[in-house]
Amino acid sequence: MLLEDQRLIHEDLERLEQGISDRVTEDPRSIKDRLNRDHEIAGFLKRIEEQSQRLLDIYKDVEGSRAKEVQTLSTGDPFEGFYKQLEETKDFHRRYPNEPVENLERAYKRRHLQEGETVSAVTDNMFTGEESNGRFLDLTTQHEDYLNIPGVKRITYIQYLDHFDNFVPPHLPIKRSQKLSDRYFKYVSDLDNYLESFLRRTNPLEDFDKIFSTIEDDFDKAWNDKSVSGWGEDLNGTSAVDGPKTEGTGSGIWCPDCEKEFSNPNVYKSHLTGKKHIKAAQTKQSNGTADTSAAQPTSRQTNNLARLKERAIASHEHRVRSLAKILMNERSNTRVNVERKQGMTERERQQELDALFAEDDAAMNNPSGRPESDEESDGEEKIYNPLKLPLAWDGKPIPFWLYKLHGLGVEFPCEICGNFVYMGRRAFEKHFSEARHIYGLKCLGVSGPGAGGGLFREITGIEEAVGLWEKIKKERKDKDTKEESIVQMEDGEGNVMPERIYRDLQKQGIL
Repeated sequence: MLLEDQRLIHEDLERLEQGISDRVTEDPRSIKDRLNRDHEIAGFLKRIEEQSQRLLDIYKDVEGSRAKEVQTLSTGDPFEGFYKQLEETKDFHRRYPNEPVENLERAYKRRHLQEGETVSAVTDNMFTGEESNGRFLDLTTQHEDYLNIPGVKRITYIQYLDHFDNFVPPHLPIKRSQKLSDRYFKYVSDLDNYLESFLRRTNPLEDFDKIFSTIEDDFDKAWNDKSVSGWGEDLNGTSAVDGPKTEGTGSGIWCPDCEKEFSNPNVYKSHLTGKKHIKAAQTKQSNGTADTSAAQPTSRQTNNLARLKERAIASHEHRVRSLAKILMNERSNTRVNVERKQGMTERERQQELDALFAEDDAAMNNPSGRPESDEESDGEEKIYNPLKLPLAWDGKPIPFWLYKLHGLGVEFPCEICGNFVYMGRRAFEKHFSEARHIYGLKCLGVSGPGAGGGLFREITGIEEAVGLWEKIKKERKDKDTKEESIVQMEDGEGNVMPERIYRDLQKQGIL
């Protein structure tokens, strides 16, 4: 019945809206919880679109079935229609006795898990280990494909992260004609597809149709203006698909594979059997750019096809640059994460991976994001730290070798700071310019530009600091007194000088 389908769709839409409202009010405790919530909301929104389209089709009633059904209910015998529908329902359940009934009231609600029960999350198999639930990029495959492109320089993964969106020399040292190879086209399209996929996985609630339409409009405008980076017109107004600009002076023999001119035929013949020429010919053939003088692409149709390929490659490059700007934060975090992992041992990497898996398991056991009881939370947050090591940024004790390397087990007490004990030489040297130490010196009467360092650096005793301050004050006083007692003399030209210097110059007959 269309009316029953119409009522069921209306109910489904209301349940979907309530499910979205319940999830929006949640406060995710981790990145994975937030991603699961956003992907669930995105799935609900997609179902709302589908159900709304079905509802609109019912209301349009192109075939007139809904109008006939309404007319039958309003004019016919109601009991006859009721018993007919009842018989159809009984006949359906006789044929399908184990058919499950969908309960819309519970379909979109959070289900509380029983003890020991686990549930599979939406993002379980969505990200690789290197992506860490969407926090970092994983461009290792694209980096390998980049290194396999003929003519590029071998760079490290960190350098690739800095310049993967730069497609012009010197960062990408290949010619424009070499970009038309199938290998380069596959590389740049795979890079574009990965960035788009990563953006869709990490931001499922974004309006991607609007974002990509804006990118396409910007590219079309730049392409028509011939202002796309690396794909503008050459100096002589020809593109890379029109063939080589020159073939030497025209007086000698031109080698298209090596792009070199030979004036002596014998030298050219010996050059054809050389390793350099053979390698250059194989490279051009593998790139799909082999040049045969007997069959050069001179037809307009071939040039148009090549121009379309140029446009496709330039479009991929433009999308990569635009997506890299959107993912600027994840890109910088990836670089920091790669540098951090390079300084870790294998054991530390494994510990970090185990901690990540433990966090995922905790999120799966408590998908609602509600905090557990105080006793259970205290038991989970208790960290085994018998050596009383300082805690790192993740709330866990730092490695013992790092503790010994920085000398954090050495105590440095400071009497001026109220007998405060600083752990490690670095913290001790840093505290001389901090507010606690400077305030302690001011309480002792020590003030001035040298209070936070200089002469009072490495001084932690009160008596030592007071004695040094008294000595400094006495020297300043003696200096001021001595300067005041000096008699100033003036010569005939108006030059002012101390009396001693004046007498010496006078004895020498200079004045």
